Amino acid sequence: MFYLGMLALGLAIGLPIAVIGAGIGQGLAANGALSGIARQPEASGKIQTAMIIALAIIESLVIYALLMFFLLSGKLPTLTAEQVNTLTTQSAATASATR
Repeated sequence: MFYLGMLALGLAIGLPIAVIGAGIGQGLAANGALSGIARQPEASGKIQTAMIIALAIIESLVIYALLMFFLLSGKLPTLTAEQVNTLTTQSAATASATR
């Protein structure tokens, strides 16, 4: 049961962290490219090409994280409302017994 809980927690936290990190990385890449183009407009073609390649690599990492999310979400069991209620009452009883 602990494994399934950690799997669910990893799925719920892992994908948003990957997306936030990619968003920050893409923003920094665009900022650097625009600053470079502003300083040296004649090199805008090379800078833009390098920026597009970097953005594609960053975006591929997010797509990989999304793929892992879908693959691992299939490993989680489907629970009915009765099973959830049973697990909740069992965990509450265990928590009160340990106090």
